[in-house]
Amino acid sequence: TPPPEVSLTKARPVSLSKGQKVTLKKDGGVALTVIRMGLGWDPVKKAGGFFGGGRTANVDLDASALMFAGTRHADVVYFGQLRSKDGSIVHAGDNLTGDGEGDDEVITVDLTRVPAQVTSIIFIVTSYRGQTFEQVANAFTRLVDAPVGSELARFTLQGGMPFTGLVMAKVYRAGGEWKLQAIGDGIQAKHAGEALPQLAPYLQ
Repeated sequence: TPPPEVSLTKARPVSLSKGQKVTLKKDGGVALTVIRMGLGWDPVKKAGGFFGGGRTANVDLDASALMFAGTRHADVVYFGQLRSKDGSIVHAGDNLTGDGEGDDEVITVDLTRVPAQVTSIIFIVTSYRGQTFEQVANAFTRLVDAPVGSELARFTLQGGMPFTGLVMAKVYRAGGEWKLQAIGDGIQAKHAGEALPQLAPYLQ
């Protein structure tokens, strides 16, 4: 059975487990309007060298957001197209290394501007050079209330998966409200185009 749906709270970010859902409403039931999906990861440090200096493997991961109207693919936002055609989703740009603290890539979604026919948005991370997530640690996605800047929820994935792509999360319409579901499944895909045919199981 999937884990029970949780509620967002101002007090602290909710830690989501795989498959868990959360309705995109703040305390008091106010619907979120603009959300930021921060995606991050760290390259696994490799031991070695005469001085024991670990060097990091250069892993180029790319975050993408794919928009669907039912099961039909409507648009994609990725490093090659940083804005959806309707302007509701904006990608802040490509990070080539994953070094450093915080989000490596950020995708902002204005839920009030997503076209009515779009029923779900799937967030994926793919490995452009075909390296697997065995070379990546601490992959996470976090939900931020963009106007306020506060983190509302975080989903951390287990490391060491032998895949070149990860389906991180889905934001979707359910009964007039937007919900977020943590997914965390591996796929074999170096870019969004290769991932697309594998996303059918995640569409209502």
